[in-house]
Amino acid sequence: MMFRPDTESGGTSRDVFDSIVSCVGRTPLVKLNRLFGDSGAEVLAKLELMNPGGSMKDRPARYIIEQGLKDGSIHKGTHLIESTSGNLGIAISMIARVYGLTFTCVVDPKITKTNLNIIRQLGANIEMVQEPDDQGGYLKTRIRRVKELVASIPNAFWINQYANENNWKAYYYGTASELIEQAGGRIDYLVMAVSTTGSILGTARRLREVNPDLKVIAVDAAGSVIFGAPPAPRELPGIGSSRVPELLKRDEIDEVVYVSDIESVRGCQALLAAEGIFAGGSSGSVIAALQKIVPKLPAGARVATILPDRGERYLDSVYDEAWVQKLGQPVATA
Repeated sequence: MMFRPDTESGGTSRDVFDSIVSCVGRTPLVKLNRLFGDSGAEVLAKLELMNPGGSMKDRPARYIIEQGLKDGSIHKGTHLIESTSGNLGIAISMIARVYGLTFTCVVDPKITKTNLNIIRQLGANIEMVQEPDDQGGYLKTRIRRVKELVASIPNAFWINQYANENNWKAYYYGTASELIEQAGGRIDYLVMAVSTTGSILGTARRLREVNPDLKVIAVDAAGSVIFGAPPAPRELPGIGSSRVPELLKRDEIDEVVYVSDIESVRGCQALLAAEGIFAGGSSGSVIAALQKIVPKLPAGARVATILPDRGERYLDSVYDEAWVQKLGQPVATA
């Protein structure tokens, strides 16, 4: 079965593409039958880990940069700047390389060694903050450093994934449009991990146009403050936040399920063992949440989810038993 690409790519799957940028999107949708086949629900997972940059963050990186090039806010002399835990940094580095743009990536010590090395190999500048913020994480510190760089670097452009409207639009026009076609229409539940909330909001907004009764369930990290929970230490990058994203529209989220780092690890292990899918930490978070949610769903329910990134980037964390043992975390409650 052949699917049309997202609205930004053009052409069909048999085309020769102009660059790796044009390969973003058209990711497969698979049934997680081995994990959830006996539940009575149908769980469909979109493999965003198969994007060329290795994660769903390829979509907003491409969309934001290309829209900026169209409207003139980004041009050949622009110096892109962004704070990232890894995947968006890789995606922006890849897109910037193709378009001949300079990029400085602001990261912190929790970034995986693999992600950091990939960003360097793609030619980005690295700014590593060292001082934790008032919640024990680094997000606020990273953003403070971004603002300093924007003020000091000529022609600087802050991607600002937490507030940029083109973030959610990338998923509205890309991920969700593909998902509707691939799934054949009806989807009852959307279950997605959150950080900026751009991906879940953009996907849900498009899906609700076809499925007005859609239930949207956010998977957040235990210790994240996005939905008003108290802050607590978190080690897993790519899910949760120590600040409320400007993009968040709380009334568009029906339910929030919290998952601890150790539950995310076990979710990764379950996904790999049952389905042979080698995915990253936020994918494990989604699987852990689904294990809590799916048994409570009515028979015949159709659930869509996103597996955001690849597992190779977590070999020194999620898939390293010594790292896992250091977590010493209890299981989160919903």
